[in-house]
Amino acid sequence: MTQRTAGEIEGFIDMLRAAREDEEINSILQEILALPNPDRREMIRILVTDLKNKKAPDKLVEAIGCLVSDDIAEKASNVICRCVR
Repeated sequence: MTQRTAGEIEGFIDMLRAAREDEEINSILQEILALPNPDRREMIRILVTDLKNKKAPDKLVEAIGCLVSDDIAEKASNVICRCVR
């Protein structure tokens, strides 16, 4: 099984689209992405565990989990900071 990139994860792309179109989602993601990398990674790990325990949709858990990566988090921040419609 090959590992997919964040760009190949449909839920991740949907999450970024939502953040670009919805100010509240944008604000929440920007707050998370603005944290220092170690703090952001820990918050994402806790959030993913919580979402799994609450039986959240796998698509959402996988999308949020992508933000553990420093590179992906930085790219996501650049994408959602460009515009909110």
